[in-house]
Amino acid sequence: MNQDQIMALVKERLGIRTAVRDTYLTAIVSSVVTEIEDEKGITLVPDNANHLMFCVDYATWRYQSKDDSGAMPRHLQYRLHNLLIHSGGVKP
Repeated sequence: MNQDQIMALVKERLGIRTAVRDTYLTAIVSSVVTEIEDEKGITLVPDNANHLMFCVDYATWRYQSKDDSGAMPRHLQYRLHNLLIHSGGVKP
């Protein structure tokens, strides 16, 4: 998965035009991709727009909810479950 592309889209979604938050955003994007691939067992396909946009939306939510202890929004949970089903479930 192209983390630079995810990063650019996250910044667009958040309306960030400078590089001031890049270090923090890069860490979030990297952790999201690692979590999805390593913990959830989903193989992210670089050319799959659904995978790309899920990573963007998940990273954006992580950034915006950094001080919030609430649960993941329902639409993200639903999409994550669909990704798990499509990939054959969590791999041991």
